Amino acid sequence: MDKPVTGGPTLRERLGSALFSRVAGPSGPDNRARIHTAPGPRWFGPERPVRTVHGDASMFIGGLSALLLQSLHPLAMAAVAAHSGFRGDPWGRLQRTSTFLAVTTYGTAQDAQDAVDRVRAVHARVQGTTARGESYSAANPSLLGWVHLAEVDSFLRAHQRFGACPLDAAGCDAYVADTARVATALGVTDPPRDTAALAELMSRYRTDLRATPEALDAARFILRHPPLPWPARVPYALLAANAVALLPPWAPALLGLRCPRGPKAACVRVTGHGLTRTIRWALTPPPAPPLVC
Repeated sequence: MDKPVTGGPTLRERLGSALFSRVAGPSGPDNRARIHTAPGPRWFGPERPVRTVHGDASMFIGGLSALLLQSLHPLAMAAVAAHSGFRGDPWGRLQRTSTFLAVTTYGTAQDAQDAVDRVRAVHARVQGTTARGESYSAANPSLLGWVHLAEVDSFLRAHQRFGACPLDAAGCDAYVADTARVATALGVTDPPRDTAALAELMSRYRTDLRATPEALDAARFILRHPPLPWPARVPYALLAANAVALLPPWAPALLGLRCPRGPKAACVRVTGHGLTRTIRWALTPPPAPPLVC
């Protein structure tokens, strides 16, 4: 009778488990099973570019870059600083965000709508006033639009630079169109549906952007004081350097950050490719073990 070869977890399995638990949380395995196996129609079919982008290891860099970019809108950053608890529970916030992305990208249409409804209910309660006396509401379509733009721009930039299978021009437009489906459900008014519209809307927001003390504090926390054990901080520092280098050319200076140039920039990019390949390797299920008699 054939029996599978058994043994302890491999390096690949240990690393993959550690990464998955960080981004998905203790409910990650159950959520993953429900998201991918529950029967029913989906918002996006298996051929859609949003599935390609959101399922790639480049999201680790793109997500960090998106956080930095989003922080440059004073009202959006004020809402995050006052209501998100990112300092007290940064991993919990990451896990909730990653679960939302997974459900809306891969889950059933009903589960995706339920996830959107929960987020909209939270947004309805997030209101306040900045230190400069400016009122904000997380349900404001303009703020929702900026958060959406920053995510889509960052995710797509990361995928085109570090993704296993970068998209062609039509695929990039299709990705932006796919994400508009989720943005509209969340309350964004007329989100972009191709890369030209994405670039145009990004430029329109430029006059609203600045680095507030809250944004600078968030950047220091994200880049220099991550809640990680010391052995994990070296690869994280490389990931963070690539996240900064991925920002639009005008953004790092607003946050008081310097992007490497010339040979240093090339070296940073090489480490980004190495990191994403390693993450992709760790999170991809290994081939089935051989059978022995």
